Amino acid sequence: MSKSRTILATCGGWSPAQWGDVEFSPLQRYALDLTGVTGRRPRVAFVNTAAGDQRVDEGRELAAAQQLGVDAVHIRLFGRNQPDLREAVLASDLVWVAGGSVANLLAVWRVHGLPEVLAEAADQGTVLAGTSAGAICWHVGGPTTTFGPVAVIDDALGFVDRSVGVHYDSQPDRRPALQRAIADGTLPNGFGLDEGAAVLYVDGEPVEMLTESRDGAVWGVERDGDGVAETRCETRLLT
Repeated sequence: MSKSRTILATCGGWSPAQWGDVEFSPLQRYALDLTGVTGRRPRVAFVNTAAGDQRVDEGRELAAAQQLGVDAVHIRLFGRNQPDLREAVLASDLVWVAGGSVANLLAVWRVHGLPEVLAEAADQGTVLAGTSAGAICWHVGGPTTTFGPVAVIDDALGFVDRSVGVHYDSQPDRRPALQRAIADGTLPNGFGLDEGAAVLYVDGEPVEMLTESRDGAVWGVERDGDGVAETRCETRLLT
């Protein structure tokens, strides 16, 4: 029997650590909580495709996981390290997708058949989450700087039938790009995520807006005639 699909789309993650490079941020710890794992160490798969699977990131991520009592692996597609992707993904309680180029991420994932595996995992209860490109990928699409100037991706995975704009408050070209794409019908209604903000979806529906930054907002963006209406959503602060 399929379980509810749980997706956490964020513009946050990784906090500076007192005794190391990084530690899990409040949003990442919340993603772990969503797995509901008790009585054993939760299992996390880090997917850094969007940034080219940089090895320099892997050691500090594994160290942060170890410090928190989490078993972690990397699913690397540039120099593939998991002979059986399906086995690696389905063994994970949480998949966390890092930022970078969402267009490159989607192209590489599709070559390796990863979208189908992720869909199967979500139906079996694995929590899908990520930041920036790792948030856009679950939606229909959103603005990206993959190609240099801000452009709109409209062929992402579509696990959530909405759009998303990340870095909404820190990269000024992204906000009008999302608004234009929704106004002209290129993208469906969606959300803008300030730095530190997130949307939780269950079975494709938004159920909670969150932030790990006091200044981080979630904005609902909906088509309204020939334009858009933008509304600041109520958010819960994670600490």
